Amino acid sequence: MPPINPLRDNLRIEATPGPTTLVIFGASGDLTKRKLLPAVYHLARNQRLPPRFAVIGVGRTQMDDDAFRDQFKDSLREFAKVGGDDEVASSLARRIYYVAGDLGDPEVYARIKARLTEIEGDEGVLHYLAIPPGVYQSVIAQLGNAGLAKAEAPAWRRVIIEKPFGIDLASARSLNAVVHQHFDEEQVFRIDHYLGKETVQNLLVFRFGNGMYEPVWNRRYIDHVQITAAETVGVERRAAYYEGAGALRDMVQNHMMQLLALVAMEPPTAFTAESVRDRKMDALVSVQPLIDENGRASRHEGRMSRSNDTDPALANVVRAQYSSGWVAGEAVPGYRQEPDVAADSTTETFVALKLQLDSWRWAGVPFYIRTGKRLPKRTTEIAIQFRRPPLQIFRRVSPSSVAPNLLIVNVQPDEGISVRFEAKLPGTRMQLAPVMMNFRYGTAFGGQVPEAYETLLLDAMIGDPTLFARHDFVEASWALITPVHEAWRQEPAGVIPNYEAGGWGPAEADALMSRDGRRWRTL
Repeated sequence: MPPINPLRDNLRIEATPGPTTLVIFGASGDLTKRKLLPAVYHLARNQRLPPRFAVIGVGRTQMDDDAFRDQFKDSLREFAKVGGDDEVASSLARRIYYVAGDLGDPEVYARIKARLTEIEGDEGVLHYLAIPPGVYQSVIAQLGNAGLAKAEAPAWRRVIIEKPFGIDLASARSLNAVVHQHFDEEQVFRIDHYLGKETVQNLLVFRFGNGMYEPVWNRRYIDHVQITAAETVGVERRAAYYEGAGALRDMVQNHMMQLLALVAMEPPTAFTAESVRDRKMDALVSVQPLIDENGRASRHEGRMSRSNDTDPALANVVRAQYSSGWVAGEAVPGYRQEPDVAADSTTETFVALKLQLDSWRWAGVPFYIRTGKRLPKRTTEIAIQFRRPPLQIFRRVSPSSVAPNLLIVNVQPDEGISVRFEAKLPGTRMQLAPVMMNFRYGTAFGGQVPEAYETLLLDAMIGDPTLFARHDFVEASWALITPVHEAWRQEPAGVIPNYEAGGWGPAEADALMSRDGRRWRTL
């Protein structure tokens, strides 16, 4: 009898969606080529797609069905390492179609509707908006006006909306209002690809499926939490988008707030979408405002804590921009020298924050968040540092101090969980040293860990919104972030701290933690 392989054998019991047509708006774009089409292929290869499945690409680029099928195969060769004679790819290609036209033209949506009828693919339709955020409202309105947003059961219509969902609180509320004019909330799937990663999902299992950890998941045992998302790349070819976004909008408002909520949430009453999302929402709304209604920094633990002597409104926020330096042995330009970046740009490529939660579980436990570009290593992790033992009984017999216990959730690139604890060094003397106990998905289970977009596409086809952002969560997250942007706009033009590319950020970020007697974890 062959050994059990959980990744393989689990496929036999997981749900398979009903008949589905995936309509991709922005089908000739980078996201479609790099992520969506390879994800569709891997789902097909793992027998997770329904027998009646089709893809309709929609975009301004003029091409016919055959040209889009060629793009599909090119995408698989480049981003999924799939050869040209692959049987699964060939079978999928026969079910791929294309509609060309301007997304603002109502005739395009009439052609989409006609194509759905023609291929008998209108039973279940999943619209994917892989398009610039500025046209979300227009496309959603067009879908509603064309009758592509509603269907009579058992048929269904759903829409996946990429980030960023708005650029501030007002725009997020406006976009939600337009969405809800045409789609019910249960039809809307606001995607955050971090939530599709195996380790992020496993955080729920780790906490609520094991009796060892949840009892110590609170202020009595945890000293602080660090959440880091570091990138080695610069702005690349995204300057047109990034100049108007920056690290706070691009990473913190969505990815980092989702990770914080998963760490901080209370146990859900059941593993259902609404129960999980309700508890995440509770955690987010308990975060103290970084800036109060009078434009002042929130007071943490009864005192004003400041990282910038000239601006108390930004006491617990640090922003910076990378200058020229070296990354992975190569010289790289500073942000202001990148193509299409303004010479006096104050767009932040690094941001660090200290957050406090008004909750019984987390009162007095700071959450430190940092993210940046052109850092030394590409990694995303959650580090939970526990308090030291109340009595240092080994202080006199061991020359080394006892390191605090640490739980590390590795989100990417090497997904897994590590635990640091103290152990005795071999020998006749009582000497202590920290050791690591590591769990890695790749080695523990074997097989290929699904990409985030595979998981999220499948969940949307099934209709499971657990790993997607709800409208109130998005607005609550913007409510924390928008006042920071407004305070930054009051600062002198052209002034922003710098950090050398290839370093771990500005000195101000180190000061943010050192004033509390803590320091960032060395990655």
